[in-house]
Amino acid sequence: MKHIGGDRLTGGEMIHSETLPGSRPRLLRVGRRGLIAGAAGLLAAPSFAGGAFAQATPAPAAPAPAGGQATAEITVDRARTAPIPIAIPDLVAAGGDAAQLGRDIAGVITNNLARCGLFRPIDPAAFIKSGSAGDVPNFADWKVIGAQALVTGKVDSLGGDKVRVEFRLWDVLPQAQIQGTAYTTTLSNWRRIAHIISDVIYERLLGEKGYFDTRIVYIAGSGPRDRRVKRLAIMDQDGERNQFLTDGRFLALSPRYHPTRDQIAFMSYLDNKPRVYLFDLGTGRQSILGNFQGITLSPRFAPDGNSVIMSETNGPGADIWTVGLHGGRARKLTDTGGAIDVSPCYSPDGTQVVFNSDRGGDQQLYVMGADGSNVRRISFGKARYATPVWSPRGDLIAYTRFGGSTFQIGVMRPDGSGERVLSESYYVEGPTFAPNGRVIMFWRETAARDSRGNGFSSRLVSIDITGFNERVVTTPTDASDPAWSPLQS
Repeated sequence: MKHIGGDRLTGGEMIHSETLPGSRPRLLRVGRRGLIAGAAGLLAAPSFAGGAFAQATPAPAAPAPAGGQATAEITVDRARTAPIPIAIPDLVAAGGDAAQLGRDIAGVITNNLARCGLFRPIDPAAFIKSGSAGDVPNFADWKVIGAQALVTGKVDSLGGDKVRVEFRLWDVLPQAQIQGTAYTTTLSNWRRIAHIISDVIYERLLGEKGYFDTRIVYIAGSGPRDRRVKRLAIMDQDGERNQFLTDGRFLALSPRYHPTRDQIAFMSYLDNKPRVYLFDLGTGRQSILGNFQGITLSPRFAPDGNSVIMSETNGPGADIWTVGLHGGRARKLTDTGGAIDVSPCYSPDGTQVVFNSDRGGDQQLYVMGADGSNVRRISFGKARYATPVWSPRGDLIAYTRFGGSTFQIGVMRPDGSGERVLSESYYVEGPTFAPNGRVIMFWRETAARDSRGNGFSSRLVSIDITGFNERVVTTPTDASDPAWSPLQS
């Protein structure tokens, strides 16, 4: 069963998912990946572990649609220039609280798909008829308003705090159901159900994993600029369910999410000693990582989650180390005698590390083997480079670049070729990839108007890896240092 977020930091109750009959295969053309045959009806949400379990009653099959025609090919590239028109009516319910829940779930799905820039949810004012539950819709009503895809569903209260949410995804042109799943869980998990449904729709229509059922850990900033309070904070990827994890008594920086566990590595100035700490989201417990003499900074987890790679200062320089999370000895990967080697990040397969260093006289990007061997420089632009991060797909490295009067967020291939700038501003920094590698988040600061810091702000921003659909992410305070979680499991 899939572990779902309730009131606790790491979640609470469980979601039970069941596949609904009546779906049909669909053939998709997905960007550069070629043809993918969809296994219709078999893509139920991953199961979650922990908490109480609520059994679900099997849902009846939807009647088979009549007729049909070949579906249009959909590509991610095409969706960027012509977003997919999709109709998302409120989920059907008997009334009362369930009716409001049906509206709320449809609203979150609509916002998720609209925000990613690849879908165009149709205004409900154009609907000829509201959604149905298990019945085959009248496709003519949806085709006439230009819908290419349709989402229908219903919400049933099972008594107490249990609820069952059923949804179906329809392809309007061939008049076929291409997905049907029902979820049973507690009422407090309704928002995660909406994110999971959004991910299913994204994957079924675009052929790539979604990223909506994820969280962002970041640094929340408040107070005057010369006396900033910086707290560790976490929220859903859409900015909802924000929680502060530390109280601000000690400065927090550069948080990073564990690849499989509810654990965060970050830099803390606890007791005025800058060190890397681990934060357990289940218990709130913090523990120092490693026994170093110098300052430790810029941590990242290894892809297998068994160790953390970080930097330690050594007088005027800094070297890169790895530290096991289950005991084991710390291991030094670089030793350049005074150069500053920082911001290391593993490749997705764990065989390589990208980092930035001034060993060549200027701050540039380098790649080396995971054992510290075969170091080679990959950035050669007329600027300085920092904060590199490897895409989960392995095909790109994102970075911060600064030169002249502006800062830039860019991407390049792991060999340094194909460099592209995605965003440029007075100050931008710290890219992080969504788990599907499609979207990057970073932070942007504005210049202060005076010496007291008036007019200054720091905001999180998301952008597609092609440089389109740049959006500010809403947070309750100033925000910086974002780090994307993996898909929740």
